[in-house]
Amino acid sequence: MKLSNKIGIIVDSLRLPLREGLKTAKELGAEGVQIYAVDGEMAPENLTSAARKELKDYISSIGLEISALCGDLGGHGFQDSELNPQKIEKSKRILDLAVELGTNIVTTHIGIIPEDPATRVYDSMQKACDELGVYAKSLNAYFAIETGPETSLRLKTFLDTLSTNGVSVNFDPANMVMVTGDDPVEGVKLLKDYIVHTHVKDGVRFKPVDPRDVYGALGYGGGVDHEQIAKMVTEGGYFRELPLGEGKVDFPSYFAALQEIGYQGYLTIEREVGTNPVHDIREAISFIRTFK
Repeated sequence: MKLSNKIGIIVDSLRLPLREGLKTAKELGAEGVQIYAVDGEMAPENLTSAARKELKDYISSIGLEISALCGDLGGHGFQDSELNPQKIEKSKRILDLAVELGTNIVTTHIGIIPEDPATRVYDSMQKACDELGVYAKSLNAYFAIETGPETSLRLKTFLDTLSTNGVSVNFDPANMVMVTGDDPVEGVKLLKDYIVHTHVKDGVRFKPVDPRDVYGALGYGGGVDHEQIAKMVTEGGYFRELPLGEGKVDFPSYFAALQEIGYQGYLTIEREVGTNPVHDIREAISFIRTFK
């Protein structure tokens, strides 16, 4: 097996100011970056047309491209129909920004998909995702749901109900290993028609955990942010994110499965915990290159 996929880094994982993070990503050997674009300087409402052009030109000038933007709005995703209109509007603006910056992928969490499709929450998520999918297709783009909150089979069943593939998949094998106990290799095969972006992350599961305790759910508990998830990872005793190759993701089989389905997109490194992310990400790049 010889991988030809480009290597990306979630620049926010470096925990550096944006421009410094972009330079560091290039120095580490990345070919692309994924950037959070929900609030702060990267929020669509805070970037003028001139600022967008300047950022795009800068990223290009240092030899990088954007693999995707992250548009995860937190909370319960799209489970709450009352909040969905403003979340859908914000998501559309993030997608507009992505296209303007040269990528056609926005990754997100939509909330845990219920087992029962006859519930109000399922209907709320379905309607929101269908609207977002239609909008994305009009721009030849994708909203990519990150794997992990539910099994790959339940995610595929949900995606199959939508009118377009404008809502597709950002495949994260470690989330599946750590939270649902799902098999990433089987997940790749099930979701093969929807995978448009991937995260490269590793981890281990110590004991079963209710996904609602990790991601939150309407009527169950408050939605959680990445800092809370990181705390669960390090202190909760349920699972732990680990450097690549040290966890339970079977990367030879996982990468082989991606090759088998013809996936040619980015392998984007995410590191949400640890005291030295630059070191861990450098090692992750070296690990991936052993398959090239």
